[in-house]
Amino acid sequence: MLDPFDVALLNIIQRDDSQTADQLATQVALSPSAIARRLRRLRGEGWIGRTIALLSNRFTDQRLRALVFVELAEHADLKGKMAVEERLRAVDQVQFCYEVTGDSDLLLLVDCTNMLEFNRFCDQVLVADPTVRRYETSFVKREIKFQPFIKLASA
Repeated sequence: MLDPFDVALLNIIQRDDSQTADQLATQVALSPSAIARRLRRLRGEGWIGRTIALLSNRFTDQRLRALVFVELAEHADLKGKMAVEERLRAVDQVQFCYEVTGDSDLLLLVDCTNMLEFNRFCDQVLVADPTVRRYETSFVKREIKFQPFIKLASA
């Protein structure tokens, strides 16, 4: 189980994981060594899935990004669905993929350098797969908010 110190640490490092144990100790009433031990435990127990660096908009502003709504074939079997998911996991252009409810089955965020790369991605990954019935695309004009943060509360 997570105690209030664990929850506080998780809330802080979700916003900035580059802080040292000494810096975290100014925000959480624990010694730097206790914080380091807790963070190792939280990673070891799988509470922290992975640590990544989010690049600034300087990189994304010049790229082509699209939300792609994918509809799978009406009678797609489990094997076909799993194959589509594996293909989507395997390509770097897909930044996230969610299974969703509604008219579409999957929602993708696709990032490409330009329209040519996007068209190649669609042809090779979506059109080439018989499990994909159709897809619809909305292009990202501007990022207003991207903050993958889960506010945790102590029990």
